Amino acid sequence: MNHRPKVLACEWKGGNSMTISRSSFRTWWRDQVDYSWVVGFLESHSVLARMKLVIGGGGVLMLVNATLMMISPAGVRGAAGLATGALAATAGAAWALRWWLLPWPREAESLAWIAVIDVVVAANSLMVQDRVLGALGIIMLVASGAYVAVFHGPRVLAVNVTWTMLAIAVLAGLMFFGDGRWHGDVALGIAVIIANLAVIGVVLPAVQLSHLLLRLDALSDPLTRLLNRRGLDTQLPQYFGEHSTGYMATLDLDRFKTVNDTYGHSFGDEVLKRIADRLRAAADSDALIARTGGEEFVVVGHVHDDSAAMVAERLRTAIETMSCLPIRITASVGVALFGESDANELGTQHMLRCSDAAMYEAKHVGGNTVVIADTTQRIATTNGRSRATG
Repeated sequence: MNHRPKVLACEWKGGNSMTISRSSFRTWWRDQVDYSWVVGFLESHSVLARMKLVIGGGGVLMLVNATLMMISPAGVRGAAGLATGALAATAGAAWALRWWLLPWPREAESLAWIAVIDVVVAANSLMVQDRVLGALGIIMLVASGAYVAVFHGPRVLAVNVTWTMLAIAVLAGLMFFGDGRWHGDVALGIAVIIANLAVIGVVLPAVQLSHLLLRLDALSDPLTRLLNRRGLDTQLPQYFGEHSTGYMATLDLDRFKTVNDTYGHSFGDEVLKRIADRLRAAADSDALIARTGGEEFVVVGHVHDDSAAMVAERLRTAIETMSCLPIRITASVGVALFGESDANELGTQHMLRCSDAAMYEAKHVGGNTVVIADTTQRIATTNGRSRATG
């Protein structure tokens, strides 16, 4: 029997924890880019060294541009202008050497470098005598903006874009009100603002949003739109603070191969999506939910009003009581508990192994069971038939 049962026409509802939908802008704005993860991801794909080379090359271009502005008759003039040009050239050289010779910077240093580059480039561009040439200099900030779009969050990018557009607005004002060949040319000033707005205010946010979508896709399971194993490993270190108490629950569907063999893999996929929706509804709103294998799920959460045992039982029941199915689906649940600082001292991977071992213990006693083990593997069991928490 490989056809899809008509009973699956029932409407299945549920949230979608990793999908960008109508609230895509809000999702993007609230996104907190994990700087360390991005760097680690590049390193795992052996492109970090090349990325350092490219980023350092941006400093060389800044050095060359600042030098040309000091040489050109239309460039900077006077002691203040030459000093600003020399500062910009020095900053560009320092940027290049820092990236080429030293390890990848920590997040705080990265932000500090961006602030320095933004200020120096804007100041140097405003000192250029030919205001159109100065506007071209400000376009150099596209390089720092692109770096922010990839490695830092949308709010940092918003500050970067706002600073750049403020600088170009001041330059357009100087173009219109100041002396020189462009004095009083309102149309040119507006054109300069629009050109920079198109490049900096539109392209860079689009790049960052695209980067967010690609990152979410890499960290999510395409079938259920839950976190995948990589996504879970990425989220765990920042999920637990130094004084957190919580649980990790590993759920594996009982005898799910029989479901696929009897009703077909398309039916099995629909069941997995339904289970994902049920777990979202049953878990705490701040819990992490992942599909880490074919029919294996992990739920990670902080301990609130309900005990971890109550939460695990709620998850087990949510799967067991699914309606609109021609077959009863159950799950074996293993839970690892940890107290304050255990997430840091023992490691999240150790606790995942503990919950995984408890899940296999639940399988061993017959399935449709919750087995609770602390990080030293003390075992207690509950199930949907009659046993109480030990």
